[in-house]
Amino acid sequence: MDHAGDTNRTDLMTITRFVLNEQSKYPESRGDFTILISNIVLGCKTHRTCWRDQCSMFGEEQKKLDVLSNEVFVKALVSSGRTCLLVSEELEEAIFVTPSQHGKYIVVFDPLDGSSNIDCGVSIGTIFGIYMVKDKDNVTLDDVLQPGNKMLAAGYCMYGSSCTFVISTGNGVNGFTLDPSLGEFILTHPNIKVPRKGKIYSVNEGNAKNWDEPTTKYVENCKFPKDGSPPKSLRYIGKERALDLVPSHIHERSPVFLGSYEEMEYIKELYAAC
Repeated sequence: MDHAGDTNRTDLMTITRFVLNEQSKYPESRGDFTILISNIVLGCKTHRTCWRDQCSMFGEEQKKLDVLSNEVFVKALVSSGRTCLLVSEELEEAIFVTPSQHGKYIVVFDPLDGSSNIDCGVSIGTIFGIYMVKDKDNVTLDDVLQPGNKMLAAGYCMYGSSCTFVISTGNGVNGFTLDPSLGEFILTHPNIKVPRKGKIYSVNEGNAKNWDEPTTKYVENCKFPKDGSPPKSLRYIGKERALDLVPSHIHERSPVFLGSYEEMEYIKELYAAC
């Protein structure tokens, strides 16, 4: 990266400008999606402030931070006037937006994932996905039970020493970093890609007794490669969600493998051999 060039750069690509540029590719667009993304970004900026001011909380106080984060995000989404159904990790039931504030988008989200790890110094963040409702005038819970590959957009915002917002609208993945002096997310990681082959594996080995045979073999090979290559480094910093399965209820979970192309091909070979 040309840091000297970055220092003198004045043509900054903010996330708002980025989304507007994407919107211009669709002449029929009315800006509803752009407004929704802007409100999600606003919610994330507010979360960043809450996290910065209250990250020293523990126990019951930490639970209050979870509740506060959920309220902030719900209000940001509803006030956009572009949502009709919200599903939060913090709430057992879905939220149906009142008709007067109705829109055509469904948002699923975890307002503050990893909050229980604040005292460990691990980054926490907001995760979200956006779907289109089938019929805006007849919204049902079934509208949200769609596979992840039907999402219009998905992303996350990570709060830590810096605040990073990563989003994909189906055409690549781009990362933005919050510039505190500007109060804006600036494009710093365009066109993010996973390396073809990875050097790190991340798994909760506390669940090893429940793994199937292919999973056990894969992790064993990460530790003790049979081809003579160096063993992979272990990092366990969180969890991921499946995207391709059709859920049967709004809080359904599923195991998932995510990673580099060659690693995924190897895992498929292990399962094919069973």
